[in-house]
Amino acid sequence: METATTTIMVPGPDGRELCVESGGDPHGRAVLVHDGTPNSRHLYPPLLADAERDGIRLLSYDRPGYGRSTAQPGRSVADCANDVRAIASALGIHRMGVWGISGGGPHALACAALLPDLVCAVGSLASIAPYGVPGLDFFSGMGADNLDDITLFLSDPVAARKKSRQDRDEFLEVTPEQLAASWATLLSGADLAALNDDLAEYMVSSMKDGLEPGDQGWWDDACAHMADWGFGFADISVPVQLWHGEQDRFVPFQHGQWLAAQIPGVEAHLTQADGHLTLLDHVPEVHEWLLERF
Repeated sequence: METATTTIMVPGPDGRELCVESGGDPHGRAVLVHDGTPNSRHLYPPLLADAERDGIRLLSYDRPGYGRSTAQPGRSVADCANDVRAIASALGIHRMGVWGISGGGPHALACAALLPDLVCAVGSLASIAPYGVPGLDFFSGMGADNLDDITLFLSDPVAARKKSRQDRDEFLEVTPEQLAASWATLLSGADLAALNDDLAEYMVSSMKDGLEPGDQGWWDDACAHMADWGFGFADISVPVQLWHGEQDRFVPFQHGQWLAAQIPGVEAHLTQADGHLTLLDHVPEVHEWLLERF
């Protein structure tokens, strides 16, 4: 499925540059995507086609350190709000919807808390929850690859950074045909069924572009996720729709349950049948919900 996109370099805060991808309907209402970890600005073609049909200008960007965006070592989750505001200003956008998936979920929620004048509503899909918060068993049900990486990060950051660089080098060699095997501990049956050839090709290509300059963006995402996010859930005043699947081994189901209990007025879809990757199938529903809130 071929869909046209445009790549735009925009000035970010502190003299940094941000690389933005724009697709869908160029004259439509703007929806900005925070993709997962690791990843890049590239948008999944079926979602671009859905955006074009629905009159949405779909945007995404390389978080600092990924792809062509300038790195920002030590960034917090909350810092993304300044980048999103800079993107909106550069593109002449005064109102937008936002959604984020997996490692992009916290960044979408930061926009909900910190940009109520710009952001009309936010979708959170399979988002990780904060570490060390009361009432959350962070690791139960998490696939061994993610569990081991996070445990190493917490116990030995120097060794974790070394492994991050090694993992990045190894991932640059992965083919779409090898992706399922490389994620063997993370893929539930639902997600394995969802990982078709087109999705595998997109994910490998997108992540490789994000990691091409190095592991800095990936490392900074990990640091931001495990530190204080820099905003409070009680500060969220815009509508939030949350999705999480019980079959998720990347980010276990209790993360979504915990977030749903914290976000004021959230519309929560906590499903038994979904995993992690299957939530991409619900993005058209998220788009429709966002459009109703402009």
